[in-house]
Amino acid sequence: MKKIVSALALAGMVSVPAVVVAGDSPHTLSGNVTLTSDYIFRGISQTGGDAAIQGGLDYSHASGIYLGTWASNVGWIEDYQGYNSGNVEIDLYGGYRGVLGPVSYDVGVIGYFYPGDRPTGTTRADTTELYLGIGWKWFSAKYSHSISDETFGFANSRGSDYLNLAVSYPLAETGLTLGASWGTFSFDNNGAYDYDDLKISATYDMGKFSKLTSGVTLGVAYTDTDADKSKWTDTNNQFLGDDTVYVWISKAL
Repeated sequence: MKKIVSALALAGMVSVPAVVVAGDSPHTLSGNVTLTSDYIFRGISQTGGDAAIQGGLDYSHASGIYLGTWASNVGWIEDYQGYNSGNVEIDLYGGYRGVLGPVSYDVGVIGYFYPGDRPTGTTRADTTELYLGIGWKWFSAKYSHSISDETFGFANSRGSDYLNLAVSYPLAETGLTLGASWGTFSFDNNGAYDYDDLKISATYDMGKFSKLTSGVTLGVAYTDTDADKSKWTDTNNQFLGDDTVYVWISKAL
């Protein structure tokens, strides 16, 4: 609870100026900043249950092409992967979005980078994935395929993949959106680490409450996995795939 309160308190002090782009320009720049009580990625805690501050910057063109970057503090690089130092994740991505009739699609590539010092023999955590996403009304599906020899620190794991199925349903004009998702992660040549994950969430658009809070979103989620505890416990004896409830506040810029 103390970590949750601290994260929410910090959120009130975060202020980043928005980038203004001419209304008739085909170019759009946008940003986001988030404070969360736990950084959960595909059901696995990246911070060992600790809070995280995150932010990103995105460029998009009217043609559908986009580029972006995103970053967060992490803990697993040292506590699970065995790096001597390293507590930051930096993502770089780009792709193309479009619409075919009632169906939207998104195809691209993303690199997850974890700068830090690692002992000789420690597997690199840096990972590159190709992805394809499709959406229809409230439903979406996304498939990610690793083209890295070392996928998130697992050796000889090129070809590992993750499939996520999700639903996101806005409740009329209330500003409240309910969501649920299921995912399955398969690690090539490292099958003992395979797992499924489940997430149930609710978000509230604070812009519905006041113009002063436009772009601010509050969220809460429950997540769980069937990951093998003996495989996914860090050096602090923290089971990274345990069921948990976490909260966050984000601001679109």
